[in-house]
Amino acid sequence: MNQPALPSFGRRHRRRARRRRGWWSRAVFAERRDAGPKAPAIGRLVAVAGNPNSGKSTLFNALTGLRQKVGNYPGVTVEKREGRLAGSSDIRLLDLPGTYSLIPHSPDEAVTRDVLLGRMPDTDPPDAVLIVVDAGNLERNLYLATQVLDLGIPAVVACNMYDTLERDGQTLDTGRLAERLGVPVVVTVGNTGRGVPELRQVIERICSLPAAAAPAEVPWRPPEPLDTAIREVARVVEACGYAPAVRSEGVAGLLLAAGDFDRERRLPQALAERLETVRQRLAELDHDDPAARMTAARYGWLEAVAEECIYRRRAGPTTDSVTDRADRVLIHRFWGLAIFAPMMAMLFFSIFLLAEPLTAAIERLVGGMQDLMTGAMSEGPLRDLLVEGILAGVGNVLVFFPQIALLFLFIAVLEDSGYMARAAFLMNRLMARVGLHGRSFIPLLSSHACAVPGIIATRTIENPRDRLTTILVAPLMGCSARLPVYTLLIAACLPGRAWLKAVCLVTLYGLGVATALLMAWLFKKTLLKGPVPAFLIELPPYRMPHPVNVLRAMWDRSRLFLTQAGTIILAMTVVMWALLNYPRDAARTAWYEQQRTALAGAGAPAGALAELDRQEAAEILRNSAVGRLGLMIEPAIRPLGFNWEIGIGILASFAAREVFVSTMGVVYSVAEGEGGDTPLREQLRRAAWPDGRPVFTPLAAVSLMVFYMLACQCVSTLAVVRQETRSWRWPAFMFAYMSLLAYVASLVVFQAGRALGLGTS
Repeated sequence: MNQPALPSFGRRHRRRARRRRGWWSRAVFAERRDAGPKAPAIGRLVAVAGNPNSGKSTLFNALTGLRQKVGNYPGVTVEKREGRLAGSSDIRLLDLPGTYSLIPHSPDEAVTRDVLLGRMPDTDPPDAVLIVVDAGNLERNLYLATQVLDLGIPAVVACNMYDTLERDGQTLDTGRLAERLGVPVVVTVGNTGRGVPELRQVIERICSLPAAAAPAEVPWRPPEPLDTAIREVARVVEACGYAPAVRSEGVAGLLLAAGDFDRERRLPQALAERLETVRQRLAELDHDDPAARMTAARYGWLEAVAEECIYRRRAGPTTDSVTDRADRVLIHRFWGLAIFAPMMAMLFFSIFLLAEPLTAAIERLVGGMQDLMTGAMSEGPLRDLLVEGILAGVGNVLVFFPQIALLFLFIAVLEDSGYMARAAFLMNRLMARVGLHGRSFIPLLSSHACAVPGIIATRTIENPRDRLTTILVAPLMGCSARLPVYTLLIAACLPGRAWLKAVCLVTLYGLGVATALLMAWLFKKTLLKGPVPAFLIELPPYRMPHPVNVLRAMWDRSRLFLTQAGTIILAMTVVMWALLNYPRDAARTAWYEQQRTALAGAGAPAGALAELDRQEAAEILRNSAVGRLGLMIEPAIRPLGFNWEIGIGILASFAAREVFVSTMGVVYSVAEGEGGDTPLREQLRRAAWPDGRPVFTPLAAVSLMVFYMLACQCVSTLAVVRQETRSWRWPAFMFAYMSLLAYVASLVVFQAGRALGLGTS
């Protein structure tokens, strides 16, 4: 999935520039074009470019036979997919992010432009370009095609999804279109394989030609005075050596059409000065913007080409397509939402329910491996590290995989069918009220199961501000990991009937959603303030999802989680294990060992040995770095109604929120018997302050649940945010603002409740 890059906090010396040009005037993410020498190219590289929803990736899969490798471009979170052309050993295909134009308005478009210009680090300049266009929307798709052809790279145009054109009773004169464009044109249907062998032959033929065999002239020329201006800028482009692998006039046209060329970082000074001079001269000659004039001229030429090359075979009145008839219902203001709401509810519960057996199986597998290693190794720090640190860390990574895979499976089905765009369209009106994009709905909904896949799902959001806002509020949506904490505290501390406890639980989730929407509105008004982008979205025709493409998309995206975010989660889990277990008192460890030996020699029952182990575990936890920190922070959390034991639980649950329950069991030396957590509930009810007052009063329980509702206590979530933003600044900001929010809210709840005399006993 294409991953829009996200903003990072600037350093002090950049603040003045931001005040002068605005927060977003500089690039939202470092692209690092000058990355040093590249490795020598192996074979020929063919870039695959095209509009979103043109079937580009489907055709790429058909051409490579799914022999691909997936990663990210250096410095950005945009997905990079590369594979070898089936039947060829020296031709590589690079699937570029879908884009409507080479004038960048998003990180994806910037990546596509830089690859074609030969300015992307660790990526060879393409020897040829496969331009995929939607045959049913030829005029719009050829806009990008002509921009690519202007660069002078050898190319072939694939008129994909030709079956939709035929169903509309039309036919395309490919010979005439090839003549007008000056490059070969092949008709294809990617999901059925039609035209793929012919396209493969054309690609091989183009790659066998000498490197200089590019088209001699561009297929169209802009009107005067734009044409003269482009030639003038092109001479400076060539003299500066900017993008020498492509035609200088094509580069000049892109630079001139880009309204704010300050976004072109590291632009040679002579070129930047000439661009400014030419633009000022054009503005004096004509009040119209040069970019608008060039766009209008290009579309005018394309309209004539489409009119000349497309023929309608059937006469008579035009009938509505299946897509048009379906959209009358599916994007209706009332019926569309009536269908959409249960569909999303089913998706959400499917992720939650279907993943549960797989998650349980993974937990059993990891638990079995831990038991096996415990029995095979002698007791000591190395065994503890392997069993409780590394294996537990692996489990923390794998336990998210079923939910992530299912989420990406459903997203791939929605995208491949064409319904995802409708979902964004339907939800945009509601989400726009708090400054979010319509595509934010599914990530936020998914975050109720787990914030990790929800944050990863924000890759579907193109606007970087909207994506970052969604990431920052996703952990507030009440993930399933909070549920064990809620149920324990409600059962132990809140009296009343079952329906009252259910109302309390639902209220907590509702408050989480309301807080998330409120914070999103606040972020869009302050930190991420900027012009609201117009909501423009293409509604592609409905299609039957292709199983191979859906499964491939699911696997590629899920695998990135294991290889990238998973490594960070594993490392941070091991660090948390060390903080929870060290330092240790060697004398106390030896004393407990002597007691175990004595009990074993006296034939003591297994329960006595287990009780001794629990006492030692509780003492280790109290004396660990986290335990000592819990004692240090008790004065700060006492106004919230928390003692130092609760502070240990809060700190330990940073590894995972549900760890709070097991940590309380260790702190209070509670056995995990057949009675479940009943002994722990009783122990919590008996816990008292030094003066005899109960700790876990109803008011303290509500305060603690509010704290857990708002605090970002999940190392996995922070690790994924680090992966998605490529910076520790945003995870640190997320942790800070959510911790402050949780503290203040919990403080208000407890102090206001105590002042009113509510739930104090």
